[in-house]
Amino acid sequence: MPHECISVFDIFKIGVGPSSSHTLGPWRAAMRFVDDLQTAGKLPQVKNLAILLYGSLAKTGHGHGTDIAVQLGLSGDDPVTFDVNQIESKIDGIRRHRKLQLAGRYEIDFDPLNDIEFLYDESLPFHPNALTFLVTLENGDQTATTFYSIGGGFVVKEGEEKGAGYGGVELPFPIDTARQLLQFCIKTGFSISEIVMENEQAWRSEAATKEGILKIWQVMQECTYRGVHTSGELPGGLKVGRRAAALNKKLLQGRTYTDYNSWIEAIRAGGNHFSYTLDWVSCFALAVNEENASFGRVVTAPTNGAAGVIPAVLQYYIAFCDGLHPEKIIQFVLTASEVGSIFKKRSTISAAMGGCQAEIGVSSAMAAAALTECMGGSQRQVLMAAEIAMEHHLGLTCDPIGGLVQIPCIERNTMGAIKAITASQLALQSNPELAKVSLDAVVKTMWETALDMNSKYKETSDGGLAVNIPISLPEC
Repeated sequence: MPHECISVFDIFKIGVGPSSSHTLGPWRAAMRFVDDLQTAGKLPQVKNLAILLYGSLAKTGHGHGTDIAVQLGLSGDDPVTFDVNQIESKIDGIRRHRKLQLAGRYEIDFDPLNDIEFLYDESLPFHPNALTFLVTLENGDQTATTFYSIGGGFVVKEGEEKGAGYGGVELPFPIDTARQLLQFCIKTGFSISEIVMENEQAWRSEAATKEGILKIWQVMQECTYRGVHTSGELPGGLKVGRRAAALNKKLLQGRTYTDYNSWIEAIRAGGNHFSYTLDWVSCFALAVNEENASFGRVVTAPTNGAAGVIPAVLQYYIAFCDGLHPEKIIQFVLTASEVGSIFKKRSTISAAMGGCQAEIGVSSAMAAAALTECMGGSQRQVLMAAEIAMEHHLGLTCDPIGGLVQIPCIERNTMGAIKAITASQLALQSNPELAKVSLDAVVKTMWETALDMNSKYKETSDGGLAVNIPISLPEC
């Protein structure tokens, strides 16, 4: 099996909420499908098109906007650049006119109510998140193409080998396990972030990597800042009220600011006692995931459902540890990405495969590792922090009420962020030589737990809170 080369920009992707596997993945699959038709010269010949959604994509697809994402992808809209304020009007236009512009150029008859089918009782064996595009051409020929959204916005076309799409480069430090990563660090004397930066140069220059990471940070920053200034109710029918804006106002106690930098200064002016810091970490995470739940622009880190953990910990580092320096932000993101890639290679980052341990657990481990390196921890302490964070997420189920990325998903991001900070502090105060559990052992355990976990706890809304909490109840 070929080595899977994963870049920092595969782990961190700019996209649209609320779900990387159920929104961003199907969106990208639809774009790839249209590109394949275009390459084959068949796009102008399409007469009819239908989409079949299987398994978890069917069961929670409405709540995650899978049908919306597929239509936007088929229309040629890019999740990185598409104006999220235009989503509702674009989808409403397709529904009213029953027409869809493939790639924005070729109009076909398309009725979302009839041409997108949710197959609630059918799953495909490779992965629970599967979708098939059925095409009829003008000459009567028919084709079926299946894609799998395997978590974190990663998409695999049926028949592709694992790692397809990530090859074409030879990394100076090919890494599949934490043990291999540590060995390279010992051999070279490099930090984890330095190892990652060396690998990234197989794709692009160091300057381009730094520029891209700072763009990722800019989107995280804008998402957080927007989230703490937006009130109201989240879409979807659960009547969940946004909390970040009110909490932001309460914590600032009248201190004024005009932009992001002066906001950080206003936060710092309140001190750094425990409860104050804790409240701000929760506020940061709430802000991001309230934006995510509202089809806002977020960064997959490594998923959308867990998109608030890493920004919250990074904001904590910036506000309370004086981390507002480009080089430290780059170091944070690089370190986090390598831990995320190890989990993806050796376990999963898909809640439909492994429950919420694969999302919040992985993001917490990534954030713990990144914070530890930025705070001066050794390579062993960095890996220890990641292990501690995941160890205390093992077995966490995915049971979204109403199939929406709201309850308990939003609050789980606050808990994942707090656990990451605690794990980092523990690792920094510990001798990793005495640790009884390695990161590789916890990655292996997470995968075994995922395999044993009942499917109703894997993003199907068939178990847990999703069936025990009447959706008519107000938010707790």
